[in-house]
Amino acid sequence: MRILGVSAFYHDSAAALVVDGEIIAAAQEERFSRVKHDARFPASAIRYCLDASGLTLTDIDHVVFYEKPFVKFERLLETYTAMAPKGFSSFRRALPVWLREKLFQKDLLIGALKDIDEGFDAVDRLLFSDHHMSHAASAYYPSPFDRATVLTLDGVGEWATTTMGVGDGCDLTLTHDLQFPHSLGLLYSAFTYYCGFRVNSGEYKLMGLAPYGTPRFTQAILDNLVDIKPDGSFRLNMRFFDYATGMRMTNKRFATVFGAPARKAEDAISAHYMDVAASIQAVTEEIMLKLVNHVVAETGVSTLCLAGGVALNCVANGRILRESTVDDVWIQPAAGDAGGALGAALAAYHQHSGGERPALGDRPDRMAGSYLGTEYSQADIERRLTEAGAKFEVIEDDAQYLDRAAQRLSEGAAVGWFQGRMEFGPRALGGRSILADPRDGDAQTTLNLKIKFRESFRPFAPSVLAEKAGDWFQLDHASPYMLLVADVATDKQVEPTDEGASVKGLDRRRQVRSTIPAVTHVDYSARVQTVHEDTNPRYHQLLTRFEALTGCPVLVNTSFNVRGEPIVHTPEDAFRCLMGTGMDCLAIGNCWLEKDAQNPDLLVPYHTEFALD
Repeated sequence: MRILGVSAFYHDSAAALVVDGEIIAAAQEERFSRVKHDARFPASAIRYCLDASGLTLTDIDHVVFYEKPFVKFERLLETYTAMAPKGFSSFRRALPVWLREKLFQKDLLIGALKDIDEGFDAVDRLLFSDHHMSHAASAYYPSPFDRATVLTLDGVGEWATTTMGVGDGCDLTLTHDLQFPHSLGLLYSAFTYYCGFRVNSGEYKLMGLAPYGTPRFTQAILDNLVDIKPDGSFRLNMRFFDYATGMRMTNKRFATVFGAPARKAEDAISAHYMDVAASIQAVTEEIMLKLVNHVVAETGVSTLCLAGGVALNCVANGRILRESTVDDVWIQPAAGDAGGALGAALAAYHQHSGGERPALGDRPDRMAGSYLGTEYSQADIERRLTEAGAKFEVIEDDAQYLDRAAQRLSEGAAVGWFQGRMEFGPRALGGRSILADPRDGDAQTTLNLKIKFRESFRPFAPSVLAEKAGDWFQLDHASPYMLLVADVATDKQVEPTDEGASVKGLDRRRQVRSTIPAVTHVDYSARVQTVHEDTNPRYHQLLTRFEALTGCPVLVNTSFNVRGEPIVHTPEDAFRCLMGTGMDCLAIGNCWLEKDAQNPDLLVPYHTEFALD
């Protein structure tokens, strides 16, 4: 049974191919189009999935869309009707778009699929999955668990914003939900908006900003904006929000709760907004912990699967692992809407077609490390680099190649690392990464300002040999997808000097807090990726070589792109990023490129071409 899942038309469109329950390929459209969070029909991602499997679209048994457009339209109509006349102007603008495009998405999908393959017959092959079932399926079916509690949290699907259920063998049932407009995802996005970041892309900035502040507004949020019950269910006070009927997330009443107007994008970030970020992060963690404890008690199942955009809040995930009643947790690495394409395919395979779950064997899960995207042969890499005007050395011997990379990293070089298959999901996991030495106290500032061209406060994640993770971080759980935050090990921490202790605000990022300062946040935390030999052997070998050279089995790992750009997809993208940034080296396939050896005429900064995210 060959099933293609598709997500599109909101943000982060993607395609995923499942054959007899095995995940064969998955990719986001943005990697091909070079448009961040591209919401358009994922024609290129679909073509990639078909090419990777040697199939044509007519070979596919079912194409499954990740949500139900008619039900979503019903929510739009009922919401505006219930709140009329408020929001009439935005309703008037939205209705023609729905009538012209979104209400007839089935026809749009059929037309777009026929553009890929004229012979595709959609009459019996096109299916639609519920949005939150797609999320739940993406979490449960690839997980290593035979039975698990499943929790999904996001902005909104059709009606649901939070769902809970149980996976048991091949069965997955959602039993309870919270419905729009009461949404943890939209609550967090409202604060993203208030703090001057872009909704649907800046939430991770809010999470990274929170440790700089003090949660002094937590009670104000609880008193005015959200009512949390002991079981984690909640209701938002819609007097303070505009997203249900307007074109903004919040209104003027919202700002009065905090005594200051919303921050304008790119303005300096004052302590006020740091404290607001810390406060909503604290509230989010409280809700998630209460929800998890309730669903575990309700189901009696203490293994947990998480998905939905809120599941990318790795700080909350770390607290769930440490403080909740769960025994084990597995989080879908593409937890947002991109992962909905995968979940839709898996839901159709197991629930519509009655397919069995593939045997796990000795695999840690069924996600293949999330390395599900494109891969380039050595010959293709050399041809593409040559046509781009690159000068490179081919190092056939793996040991020599890895020694070169480890040596340059130990010397302070920033190395672009383009190896194997591209990652599926928002995190670079050692397939399309920029790497650096975590012992370098200046690396965070250098990477942020000269390579990524992004805000200086944003932290970087560590990759660590899985077998050494417990020696360097307070973490006793695998974290292959960089979705858990843990503190740096106590014996690796360093107390700020007396002079440093008086530093306030964003200047705190310059304080040395551990022996790996480049990946230690201001609260001693780190978003850890454990690197496993069975899923990424070459990256594991690089970390092993770096440890042999330096005594440190950790590297800085950040995504291979500049601000506002999707992660690089092709060798040409990687070479362009090398030449347009302060990066020093590029390791791609068996090709080694030094920036200083390149034609200086190709040194073209390009980061201003992308809209700021």
